[in-house]
Amino acid sequence: MSAGVKSYAAVDLGASSGRVMVGRVGPDSVELSEAHRFPNRPVRVPEGLRWDVLALYAGVLDGLRAAGAHCGGRLASVGVDSWAVDYGLLDADGALLGNPVHYRDARTEGVAEKVWASVPAAELYAATGIQYAPFNTLYQLTAARSTAQPAGARRLLLIPDLLTYWLTGEQGTELTNASTTQLIDPRTRDWAYGVAERLGVDLGLFAPLRRPGDPAGTLRPEVLAETDLAGPVPVTAVGSHDTASAVAAIPAAAGERFAYICTGTWSLAGLELDAPVLTEESRAANFTNELGLDGTVRYLRNIMGLWLLQECVRAWGEPDLGVLLREAATVPALRSVVDAGDEAFLAPGRMPERIAEACRVAGQPVPKTRAETTRCILDSLALAHRRAVLEAQRLADRPVDVVHLVGGGTRNALLCQLTADACGLPVVAGATEAAALGNVLVQARAHGLVGDLAAQRRLLARTQPLTRYTPRGDTGRWRAAEARLAAR
Repeated sequence: MSAGVKSYAAVDLGASSGRVMVGRVGPDSVELSEAHRFPNRPVRVPEGLRWDVLALYAGVLDGLRAAGAHCGGRLASVGVDSWAVDYGLLDADGALLGNPVHYRDARTEGVAEKVWASVPAAELYAATGIQYAPFNTLYQLTAARSTAQPAGARRLLLIPDLLTYWLTGEQGTELTNASTTQLIDPRTRDWAYGVAERLGVDLGLFAPLRRPGDPAGTLRPEVLAETDLAGPVPVTAVGSHDTASAVAAIPAAAGERFAYICTGTWSLAGLELDAPVLTEESRAANFTNELGLDGTVRYLRNIMGLWLLQECVRAWGEPDLGVLLREAATVPALRSVVDAGDEAFLAPGRMPERIAEACRVAGQPVPKTRAETTRCILDSLALAHRRAVLEAQRLADRPVDVVHLVGGGTRNALLCQLTADACGLPVVAGATEAAALGNVLVQARAHGLVGDLAAQRRLLARTQPLTRYTPRGDTGRWRAAEARLAAR
């Protein structure tokens, strides 16, 4: 290994797969390689949809063993990030009380109205800045009161904090992920105590808050033995919400006025701000104020994302995606579009039929082939990206000159080009594994190898392959497609 270069393991868990990546970081270099990838398959049991968190943890251990093999058994640190809002409950002995409930489970249907009866939606947004989504942790906690499980709970750990606890034996609540619970005040960056009190949420269930870069313990001896790692191996708190880590890996130039789109199962589109936007207009537009690194706010909108295409591909028996995208590129643009933020597409199953039905109800041509359905999805995602980027600029009074697109969608050249066309702005695509890169760089930063957020981004801009997409034509046809959706 080169002098001054250290190896870090990023545990990066997505809604459909998990991976352990090894980042080799030096003062002027960052290289990322995949040590191990494993499926994340939720399980439907009689009581509902659950995460198989034990299988995930086994995948993490296998991944750390593979990561150690990449670097002679020595890691400088480990960091864990995952999707947001979901959690596990522990009893007084620290044992897990059942598999965590999946955010797509139906238990939160109709729950938001019960919450708003105690704290009206406008007041809740003004206090927490979090957009309405039926699966927010706050609504999950409210739904759980009707079950027996919470009575035995003494601790609540969000998913990355739960895995960190199993790795280290130490408990904490990382702030960027905690901000998605709808129980954090984005101005104080602390708990929204008034909201919790009015809604009867016991904040004592949560472990103390941690910030990205804080120490989170060291790997337990049993973990070292199982992974063949040479100890001690520290675990570092990172932006444990994967979007926080991904935004930290935006390769923006100094002073660049940018919007970002973090793509994957979800698309998260918005701006990085210094302060939250808590206006009623922002709430009505369903923008959220999640916390990021260095006092920043991730002002964004959740869009259903490539979930729509993933579910169609699954329903079609996993056809070759490359062929499907090439065929979709030949389909006329904007023939049919759907609202990619519609809750009607949240649950799994029968996605091609549900998209066809949405087109029929809207009086648009119904996609008849797989290519037409795929083009409908990608046009709809690009349209949703456009709406989010334009509205974020207006609501935050922050103009932008370029859109940075990171995550799995960077592999989809058609989606990248359509997003540039729809936004009327250049799109810079890269890095693909942004969450893992952000995870690794926060660890390296905590150990003094890289500087602040701006320095991280300069390093990424120098070292990561980036592709620039220039918008084609004017945005008139996209405005017309927006009007069709608005007229539904």
